[in-house]
Amino acid sequence: MHSIIKNLDLSARGIWFPISVAFLLLLFALFMPKRKINWLEFYITFGVVGYVAWNSDTVVGRMLDWVDLGNPKITGLGEFVSYNFIPTSLSVIYLNYFKKTNKWILVLLFTLISTLIEWLMIQTGYLKMKNWSFFIFSIIAYLIVFSIILPIYIGVIKRNLLHNK
Repeated sequence: MHSIIKNLDLSARGIWFPISVAFLLLLFALFMPKRKINWLEFYITFGVVGYVAWNSDTVVGRMLDWVDLGNPKITGLGEFVSYNFIPTSLSVIYLNYFKKTNKWILVLLFTLISTLIEWLMIQTGYLKMKNWSFFIFSIIAYLIVFSIILPIYIGVIKRNLLHNK
């Protein structure tokens, strides 16, 4: 039992922040009125974005060793929720409100929210940057994800779901 608790990395500095943010975003994503995505698109997006987030963590955090979340030797609860629920919830919320007419407002808003979450994770001591430039790489990555990748992704999903009906 002691090893299980130790491996959850519950004593990591600032762990309360990613757990709180993940919980709040997940609740909002689950209970928001579904406007532009349906439950099937919600589930597919959750799986795809979660998969991409874990692969990004593997490359950026493990292979390249550019960032650490909590204890760098343990994949604890905070890291688990940071990659499973924060990007996935933000993605489904974004796609739920995404229209071509409000694209750039949402891109800027969700880039700001994502940047703020990351910055607060740094401020609380949970996220440690090593060889990663927060203001260059992170913001550019968020802009690309919200302006290009997610709109193309949802278009492909919607076309394929309509084609299979």
